[in-house]
Amino acid sequence: MQKRQLGKSGLEVSSIGLGCMGLSFAYGPALEQKAAITLIRDAFDKGVDFFDSAEAYGPYTNEALLGEALAPIRDQVVIATKFGFKNGRPDDGLDSSPETIKAVVEASLKRLKTDRIELLYQHRIDPQVPIEEVAGVVKQLVEAGKVLHFGMSEAGPDAIRRAHAVLPVAALQSEYSLWWREPEQQILPVLEELGIGFVPFSPLGKGFLTGAIDANTRFAEGDFRNVVPRFTEENRKANAQLVEVLGQIAEGKGATRAQVALAWLLAQKPWIVPIPGTTRLHRLEENTGAADLLLTPPDLAVIATALEQIKVVGDRYPAHLQKNVNR
Repeated sequence: MQKRQLGKSGLEVSSIGLGCMGLSFAYGPALEQKAAITLIRDAFDKGVDFFDSAEAYGPYTNEALLGEALAPIRDQVVIATKFGFKNGRPDDGLDSSPETIKAVVEASLKRLKTDRIELLYQHRIDPQVPIEEVAGVVKQLVEAGKVLHFGMSEAGPDAIRRAHAVLPVAALQSEYSLWWREPEQQILPVLEELGIGFVPFSPLGKGFLTGAIDANTRFAEGDFRNVVPRFTEENRKANAQLVEVLGQIAEGKGATRAQVALAWLLAQKPWIVPIPGTTRLHRLEENTGAADLLLTPPDLAVIATALEQIKVVGDRYPAHLQKNVNR
């Protein structure tokens, strides 16, 4: 798989990474450990060397899983993880105090079975802690060799600029896909200006863009999508037009909807690296195959024209979680 540079940071990763959250958290029951380890190592065999986790995924269990799976190939991969929630639990609120950041990093290093974290993100902006203070603490961790690069997640332009002035931000991770294009308005121009890479999470719209989900789909108990407004039965029905258009384009390219959605992201900027997640080996193969799908300017024009006619319906977060997103 081809490599990409995340902005001007010097951090080079596979053009498609693996979002590991769903192996342990948010989408129903966790995958059995042996199967999860097999999937992670299979991703590496397919050229993926960029693995994304967080203490909040579980909490804690996802980092431990990643540490176990990547131990034999640790020096050949890039690990990203995150801090920012009290007790590692989003429902407990935000916490980016200096003491918490340092404690989280020490705990994450142990769970990940490593002596350094290549990319450490602040999971969400904490309004109680100035971003300059957060960046200053991460800078200390960089100087100590425990962290190699600093990242932010779901941050707005002002916070990005302020943090970057203290410690260069290597990458921003936020939601971006064919059905959530808000970053194009203010975020992408700032990242390009400052030389910061972009790591889209939910690049397949939490599975919706694959075409495997329709108005009749029933999600497992504990699946986060049960409380996401965009995934109500009515909204899924309304958003089906986007999936239909994707299907038409995919058929013409001899590809799948998921591959077109990922290839579209890759075509936007050379410093964009999506991190689709999956629990299934055949989906992993499908997703990594998107790295070889080239969308031509006419293909992109067709998609752009189609998107102009489609209005995506429904918020991407329930109200109690939307407040954590700083724009």
